[in-house]
Amino acid sequence: MDMQTLYLIVPLAPLAGAIVAGLLGHVIGRTLSHLATIAGVAVAFIASVLVFQDVLAGHTYNGTVYTWMVLGDLRFEVGFLIDPLTAMMMLVVTFVSLMVHVYTIGYMHDDPGYQRFFSYISLFTFSMLMLVMSNNFLQLFFGWEAVGLVSYLLIGFWYTKESAIYANLKAFLVNRVGDFGFILGIGLVLAYFGSLDYATVFAKAPSLAVETITIWPDSPWMLMTVIGILLFIGAMGKSAQFPLHVWLPDSMEGPTPISALIHAATMVTAGIFMVARMSPLYELSDVALSFIMVIGAITALFMGLLGIVQNDIKRVVAYSTLSQLGYMTVALGASAYSVAVFHLMTHAFFKALLFLAAGSVIIAMHHNQDIRYMGGLKKYMPITWITSLIGSLALIGTPFLSGFYSKETIIEAARLSHLPGSGFAYFAVLAGVFVTAFYSFRMYFLVFHGKERFRQGHAHGNELDAHHGHGGTPHETPWVITGPLLALALPSLAIGYMTVESMLYGDFFGNAIYVADRHPVMTELNQHFHGAAAMALHALVTLPFWLAVGGVGLAAFFYLKRPDIPAAIAKRFSFVYSLLVNKYWFDELYSWVFAQGARSLGGGLWRRGDQGVIDGLMVNGTAHLVERFSRLVKAFQSGYIYHYAFAMLIGVFALVTWFARLN
Repeated sequence: MDMQTLYLIVPLAPLAGAIVAGLLGHVIGRTLSHLATIAGVAVAFIASVLVFQDVLAGHTYNGTVYTWMVLGDLRFEVGFLIDPLTAMMMLVVTFVSLMVHVYTIGYMHDDPGYQRFFSYISLFTFSMLMLVMSNNFLQLFFGWEAVGLVSYLLIGFWYTKESAIYANLKAFLVNRVGDFGFILGIGLVLAYFGSLDYATVFAKAPSLAVETITIWPDSPWMLMTVIGILLFIGAMGKSAQFPLHVWLPDSMEGPTPISALIHAATMVTAGIFMVARMSPLYELSDVALSFIMVIGAITALFMGLLGIVQNDIKRVVAYSTLSQLGYMTVALGASAYSVAVFHLMTHAFFKALLFLAAGSVIIAMHHNQDIRYMGGLKKYMPITWITSLIGSLALIGTPFLSGFYSKETIIEAARLSHLPGSGFAYFAVLAGVFVTAFYSFRMYFLVFHGKERFRQGHAHGNELDAHHGHGGTPHETPWVITGPLLALALPSLAIGYMTVESMLYGDFFGNAIYVADRHPVMTELNQHFHGAAAMALHALVTLPFWLAVGGVGLAAFFYLKRPDIPAAIAKRFSFVYSLLVNKYWFDELYSWVFAQGARSLGGGLWRRGDQGVIDGLMVNGTAHLVERFSRLVKAFQSGYIYHYAFAMLIGVFALVTWFARLN
């Protein structure tokens, strides 16, 4: 089998599984539906491994698969760009997707929409693979919109649940805002470069580095800055960056497997991947890079703070995802694209692990998601406990674990950057270390340690899904759930140590990522790197490590020794607590400004435009005018000859006067 056929198999195998489960699921039943979709993703994963090995051997590919349309000199094509960046993303997407597919067998076991769910997650995998494998902006946009559509379907999967429908509509609308900027950016690329092909655009970019564009009079902007910011606005929507972050926490209304697949490992990282892929464009605009860095810093710190006050186990992990996406964005802004993609990869494993572990806990708690009514689960769920601990330790950047290498390097990249905004970014990612450790281990201690509170939860009516059981002692979940947890725990432990040297300081990415000489952050980082083990040992005396230790220690003290103190602090600083609980009132602001504003504007246009101008003036006004003219004319239709003679005389007089004026 030649490699081009293998490239085609990677996205088409999950698509075939999605079609089988979606169109024939009611005929072939549950078992064959999940076997078909799992087989499709497994084939894609195996093919991705083979492609990865081929890329490591030095073989890359950039070619057209299918020409969709030709307009003059412009070609709209479907094509693949297979290089180290693509190969790494293919591995992450297919592996995490495979784990989620297996996990879904257990999690969605009793759900009536079983086949539909498998069809959706396989369709999502196809869409994401088309996005990361694209070699042109048209296919990138297709994958971009396709993952958004399937995300909408999955968030609202339980369509009889009002909150789920609200959440998927919110996600859809917020992403449309980002995607509007994204398509404007692609339009500018097409207008100025005359092509949508990556290679052509990247080759021509330096010649347009000083090109300006006038957005409003007497205010020229650098073309590359405008294109970079517009494309990044798309990433702000898809990767949930401030202020387009509001959709991601609400998306937890969907089933837990999609929280792991879409909102931790793949879809939300599409924006990060896209900016890394566009590095030849972004390196031409310091303004765009500064903008990216500041937005990422705000997201990393302020979204992390919201995780401290959340009581829903999935929402704590969701705010953690927002914060970590902010870290990746800071790295992009510092021109440390490889570090951002490296954190994308490590984060995909440990965050998918944390989401799936949260789902395991939710099943054991009979679908109660409130961490205040858990506690002491360590002895009942040993596999879920140990995998959650591994995921949490990786998340907070524990030396030698995967998250440490990527997170530590992002902090150093922010420190070394000289772009405007880098000082604030360094403070934000440093403070974020303490915040992350605190909220992560707040959740960990409340769920797995301390006294058992779940029976108290049942007594208070916090059992959200009565058909899953009534109280009883929690127990470990089946192997289809714990198996993927163990499989994800392994890379969460070791993948960072194994790959940090080649991915960040070797030549792993080759020409896939471009960094200009005037942005020497990676060069400076390389000078301080002396191996993975030395890096981890040195971290034991650095500020980020002790900030993480402080966060864990404070969480242990507050939630294991003195649980009365957090309540007292919340009461004493009620405004700050209210600010965090209400998520900085962004939802209310958007509801009031955009939703209520749109309704007020619509109401005004209806009253003044529709009723006043169209109905009142144009439709009814015309009728009134015709009626009045008819009344006037009617007065002359009397039947008397002298009235008609008088009208004729007036007419003749008017005509003679007119002709006399013409002559």
